[in-house]
Amino acid sequence: MGLARRKFRLLKFATMLKDSPNLGSGTITVRDDPRVLPVGKFLRATKINELPQLFNILKGDMSVIGPRPQTQRCFDAFPARSQAEIVKVRPGLSGVGSIVFRGEEEMMADAEDADRLYDEVIMPYKGKLEEWYVANQSVRLYFLLIFLTGWVVVFPRSGLHWRVLKGLPEGPEELKQWFTV
Repeated sequence: MGLARRKFRLLKFATMLKDSPNLGSGTITVRDDPRVLPVGKFLRATKINELPQLFNILKGDMSVIGPRPQTQRCFDAFPARSQAEIVKVRPGLSGVGSIVFRGEEEMMADAEDADRLYDEVIMPYKGKLEEWYVANQSVRLYFLLIFLTGWVVVFPRSGLHWRVLKGLPEGPEELKQWFTV
């Protein structure tokens, strides 16, 4: 799902078994997910699997920074208000939701009901984060998010973004243990 609800073909290096959305936990990926290929673990940890999206950026489907593009199922998990804001901007290679949820696979793995956590807790909060981004867009924020993306790849547990991105919506109580300040 892209700008103005336009669908586009997202390019990525394959890191999972073919037909993985129809296996195991579906569109939700958890820590040590058996569908992730051995080399896929490295590609996902370093975010190298996202590099082909540079072609999506050159083509104009995406930006470097913006809400991450979502499949229809995941986009539908956002509240309607968040959906309306998200489609006002190009999706990004990275963004505030990606930075805050760097450890999402671990969160999902520790959940008793991963689908409920994703649909009822994570996506509504991610939606608020993306609304915050749309409302606060600036050149300064754009380059700050590029820097923070690199930072969380190298230091995934640092929490620097909580200190630098002032005014982020407060996270739900259920996720506070995951958010390092």
